[in-house]
Amino acid sequence: MIRTCPSCGQKNRIPAKHLHEVGYCGACKAPLPPTNAPLEVDQATFDQIVQEAQVPVLVDFWAEWCGPCRMAAPEVKKLAEEMAGRALVLKVDTEKEPQLASRYNIRAIPNFIVLRGGRVVSQQAGLADHQRMRSWLEQAAKAA
Repeated sequence: MIRTCPSCGQKNRIPAKHLHEVGYCGACKAPLPPTNAPLEVDQATFDQIVQEAQVPVLVDFWAEWCGPCRMAAPEVKKLAEEMAGRALVLKVDTEKEPQLASRYNIRAIPNFIVLRGGRVVSQQAGLADHQRMRSWLEQAAKAA
């Protein structure tokens, strides 16, 4: 993943297994905070992050045309901010990545899956607030 340094604007390549950690810019050495926003991913990036992540991963399967998905988006964003350093949040557009939706048997959206160590820990279709999603991630962290 490429992250831009907030201090100098330098682009830094961050390995998937370190996205949840504080890193340092290769140019100015300023700290790069843990990922604190949902990451929109394609299949290759998804697979890499899910396999290498050292923390639980919440995946939001959504589509642009879906009203409930748009309603869930602020909750997903808030969750990513709250769980920075303790979990990662991914967004998968089911229109662009239908093979991922098929892999996880997504029949309704929004659909949320929590993965730990590449394995599904929990899954739920329908709206959920950030507090409920946070509890899923916290349970996945305890189960590890």
